[in-house]
Amino acid sequence: MIRLEPRARASRLAAWLSPLAALALTMLGGAALFAMLGIDAWQGLRLFLIEPFNGVYAWGELAVKAVPLVLCAVGLSLCFRANVWNIGAEGQLIAGAIAGGGVALLAGPDTWRGYVVLVMVAGMLGGMLWAALTAWLKDRFGANEMLVSLMLTYVVQLLLGYLVFGPWRDPHGYNFPQSRSFDEAAVLPVLWEGTRAHAGLWLALAATGAAWLFLARSHPGFRLRVTGAAPSAARYAGYSPRQVLWTSMLACGALAGLAGIGEVAGPMQRLTTSVSPGYGFAAVIAAFLGRLHPAGAMLAGLVMAALYIGGELAQSRLGLPASLVGVFQGLALALLLLGDTLVRYRIRWRRSAAMAR
Repeated sequence: MIRLEPRARASRLAAWLSPLAALALTMLGGAALFAMLGIDAWQGLRLFLIEPFNGVYAWGELAVKAVPLVLCAVGLSLCFRANVWNIGAEGQLIAGAIAGGGVALLAGPDTWRGYVVLVMVAGMLGGMLWAALTAWLKDRFGANEMLVSLMLTYVVQLLLGYLVFGPWRDPHGYNFPQSRSFDEAAVLPVLWEGTRAHAGLWLALAATGAAWLFLARSHPGFRLRVTGAAPSAARYAGYSPRQVLWTSMLACGALAGLAGIGEVAGPMQRLTTSVSPGYGFAAVIAAFLGRLHPAGAMLAGLVMAALYIGGELAQSRLGLPASLVGVFQGLALALLLLGDTLVRYRIRWRRSAAMAR
């Protein structure tokens, strides 16, 4: 009989090496998958390990994919550190895209260039508003934030569909479900000529640094960490779990909303029904891969971005389905959870009473 026995003290080194081991085993699992599909394993892994970093344009695409993943992962890290299980970053991202996109559509050819700042702020407020719904239901009625935040994602997706199919649809868009293109004043500037990398990259880096300073160098950040790690000690110290709930949810909503408006004001430059391919959900994996640390979440966001690009290349060059990215993400999460279990517990083999007789 197999039994898990808690370790007296978990190794910090093992805890930090666990995500690296999970990624390495994910790549090995991917190689086995390619071999079963009759594809050269190295050719398949090359699309995930080398091609996303091969050249200036590839780095630009990596930045485009990484920005929303990093922003959402950093925001989710704050929530999870506070023991607030917000699974709705995808919905908050879409809410930010709607709010910021609505402001962007008000811009015209003569609008001042700094108008894009208002667009970004509107996106953050939209994400905060959507996160506040979950926080309010949790605070007022004790609703489960995991279920509420997840269900609200599908509500805001329907709202986006209504807008781009209805009042915001481009009258000159050949009946496609999309808004008109944003004017230049409402678009994020491109960083590198010949790529789609945009100024949202600097926002993601700034958000990562601000989140680290908040957690490591501020009293509210200390309250958040203590409340998440030791709720009883936090109550004894007089820290309010209600305040921590609202702080973490609003911060995550702001960052997710910034990710959403960064997508539509950056590479897309319009609203469509497919604002995100699931960045908010993938960011949950990135947050845990990064050990709920802002810098770790940033690095994990780059890794997840490479997986997205590798999946797109596998579709176009090898004819593999788009669900391959989900397979890699799921495998990485499962192996990470397994590694975390082995860090905290040791396996004991015991003979059952029936076998002993």
